[in-house]
Amino acid sequence: MTNPYVLDLSEVDETRVAAVGGKGAHLGGLSRIEGIRVPDGFCVTTDAFRRAMAEVPSIDERLDDLSRLNPEDQEAIRTLSARIRRIIEEIAVPGDIAAAITGSIARFGEQAAYAVRSSATAEDLPTASFAGQQDTYLNVLGPIAVLHHISRCWASMFTERAVVYRQRNGIDHRTVHMAVVVQRMVFPHASGILFTADPVTGNRKVATVDAGFGLGEALVSGLVNPDVFTVRDGEVVTRTIAAKERAIHALPAGGTREVPVDARQRERPALTDEQAVRLVGLGRSIEAHFGRPQDIEWCLADDGFRFVQSRPITTLFPLPDIENGDEGDDGENADGNDRGNRVYVSVGHQQMMTDPMKPLGYSMWQLTAMVPMHEAGGRLFVDVTPRLASPTSRDGLLDAMGKGDPLVRDALETVLERDGFVPSLPDTAPGGPPSTGAPAPIETDPAVVTELIERSRTSIGALEQDIRTKEGPALFDFLLEAFEEHKRVLADPLSMRALMAGMDATWWLNDRLREWLGEKNAADTLTLSAPDNVTSEMGLALLDVADVIRPLPEVLAFLREAEHLEDATFLDELAKTEGGGAAREAIEAYLDRYGMRCVGEIDITRPRWRERPTTLVPVILDHVRNFGPGAAEQRFEQGRRKARQKEQDVLSRLRALPDGDRKADETQRMIDRVRTFIGYREYPKYGIVSRYFVYKRALLAEAERLVRDKVLDQKEDAFYLTFQELHEAVRSHRADARLIQRRKEAFRSYHALTPPRVLTSDGEAVTGAYRRDDVPAGALTGLPVSAGTVEGRARVILDMAEADLDAGDILVTTFTDPSWSPLFVGIAGLVTEVGGLMTHGAVIAREYGLPAVVGVERATRLIRDGQRIRVHATDGYVELLP
Repeated sequence: MTNPYVLDLSEVDETRVAAVGGKGAHLGGLSRIEGIRVPDGFCVTTDAFRRAMAEVPSIDERLDDLSRLNPEDQEAIRTLSARIRRIIEEIAVPGDIAAAITGSIARFGEQAAYAVRSSATAEDLPTASFAGQQDTYLNVLGPIAVLHHISRCWASMFTERAVVYRQRNGIDHRTVHMAVVVQRMVFPHASGILFTADPVTGNRKVATVDAGFGLGEALVSGLVNPDVFTVRDGEVVTRTIAAKERAIHALPAGGTREVPVDARQRERPALTDEQAVRLVGLGRSIEAHFGRPQDIEWCLADDGFRFVQSRPITTLFPLPDIENGDEGDDGENADGNDRGNRVYVSVGHQQMMTDPMKPLGYSMWQLTAMVPMHEAGGRLFVDVTPRLASPTSRDGLLDAMGKGDPLVRDALETVLERDGFVPSLPDTAPGGPPSTGAPAPIETDPAVVTELIERSRTSIGALEQDIRTKEGPALFDFLLEAFEEHKRVLADPLSMRALMAGMDATWWLNDRLREWLGEKNAADTLTLSAPDNVTSEMGLALLDVADVIRPLPEVLAFLREAEHLEDATFLDELAKTEGGGAAREAIEAYLDRYGMRCVGEIDITRPRWRERPTTLVPVILDHVRNFGPGAAEQRFEQGRRKARQKEQDVLSRLRALPDGDRKADETQRMIDRVRTFIGYREYPKYGIVSRYFVYKRALLAEAERLVRDKVLDQKEDAFYLTFQELHEAVRSHRADARLIQRRKEAFRSYHALTPPRVLTSDGEAVTGAYRRDDVPAGALTGLPVSAGTVEGRARVILDMAEADLDAGDILVTTFTDPSWSPLFVGIAGLVTEVGGLMTHGAVIAREYGLPAVVGVERATRLIRDGQRIRVHATDGYVELLP
């Protein structure tokens, strides 16, 4: 019978994480790979840890105290965690556990030296990065010393860094358990780390070997700079040989020490090129076994390479899921070399939503999108390889991408510069979406926009009417038909011509007026308060709600406490306050028109304002504080006056030029055209989101039925199934609870990943650059989208519900979609990490005359909340002020 407290490495594999922790499970898996040598050893199981913890006095009470601490209260965490560690280290290993451990040591050699390594159940997993949080002890001699160091490993469960990590990530201390790996020591000539994918770029075809003399702890601890070998296709393509002045060696009496490296050896490579290539070949075998790129610790002794750890590289962005199927729950999917090299562009950077989406969300977007999209890391990507390969469509694609986001264009051009990565194809019709050619002419007539808006309303009204009687499998059949109508509305030729007319007129005005008058971004002022812009109207309408609430002191007091209220009862409780009836009526009217919106609204699973109305409360209170009555109408009229004055100024200056009457007449036509059509730029997205809310309510009704029938634990579990999987769950009355749990864990892990604008099939995240030399040193470069210069306090806000803005503040955030527009009316400037000239935030910034710079890489990390900054929105950069 297997001992519950000790398991040989040969008895475990990756399925035994609960028993031997992540490190032990991976070592067991490693030991089963043909050609891979792992030092002999055994695991002290988590059962032993639980037994030992049961001996700790008042451990439950102490863990409760630990859980209540604020993760930012480092001093309190340091004190309490140190106390828990001391108590655990002083507890004697229970007798039967000690006997099992010493029995295993006797089999491997009582006089041998051992490495004793912590192995937590949440360590070295595809969705977690716990590396370095617990302890390892090397060159431990004798059974008594091994037992002592096992206790120290148990205690390292409560190092300060491990406790803080769990607290910040919402991980219950009781759910993580500690195993310990005990292995025969290897005394190597060289050791180091092998990454089977480039950890910086993500390229899966490039492996990196870090190597040094002696034990690997010298590299892991940063004591020495390693030799670095880059290997691709069985060949060392770059090498950097460091001066290795120090190494860590084992001591005869146990333990290790730092020693100087002989001066004659310091600049000698720790590995030959041949050894580096052989090591990478072994690493590829390990990678193939685990099914994803690995971070591997290795050592080289007289008789070859040994491997002492392998864990997934959790920082890599996954490859797109080409087959539109499940990605295997670890997020890694080989692209398949038979398809050739591929280049993918991020959908999120075009849609202003770079957060991960849940499976129901991205699968719904795939089903309603106009082009095929592939999921990776909870984000969607479009394969643009065919269009890049065809000379006919390449320029059009690059031009469209450049207007949307210059960094995407530069990244694509970077890939194209690589010989042969994207081979040129004959000029036949390429696959993928059609190139954007010149649309058919459209008359400058406001009735066109009126007709398009009415068509959309009629289509959505028919959807709301028809879906009421649908449920069960019939609902899903109906929705598949509705998705076709959804795409038909999106592809309406008249709608496309109206959209292009507005954008083309904007570009024409900016180009010609810069050429003729030397003015940058003149269209920014000429489009102020353009008609029919549903998103800017949404922002101003909340000012009208604030007007109703401002004179109602009881309502204001209630709203200041609204963060403590449940969304489901918020409006009912509001109505009970003095004046609350009028306030509720105003908010309800607002939600009737705009309640389908929310941050990240392309993901159908995100809570809408109608579902979570308290999201609007901070913005309403800001409006009450920062504005007076009638501000909405005043701001709209002010914008219209500025646009009219700008128009008159431009036309008079043009008429003074040679051939001025012709230039002025052409410009007048384009001003009329841009003001007729640019507002409509926002309406198709409003239509999409309106339809999405109809779909969502119907699907949630199905999820609630599944909860009543005990198929799902809670209705939100449906969000972790794709549309197709939810359809099957409704049809069969069965759902895979383990799949849902794996999806939840994967979704949490995706938040730590930064989605690339451009991704290749090699896994490389390609970052574009602005390549400008006209930006002051230390300034942050971006794309100018709404002219002007403004200086003020930066407010770094990642969640609209946490907004607390004063007049004159500059909003700094990751991205803005239409739901952020209510904030725009109360700020002085805008800086975002994502965006382009015609994305929603840019359009609304111009509508409100708000200086804005978008596409500023890492803005939310480089700009501190509260820091004074100056936004040069005409020239596209941000100064950080002292």
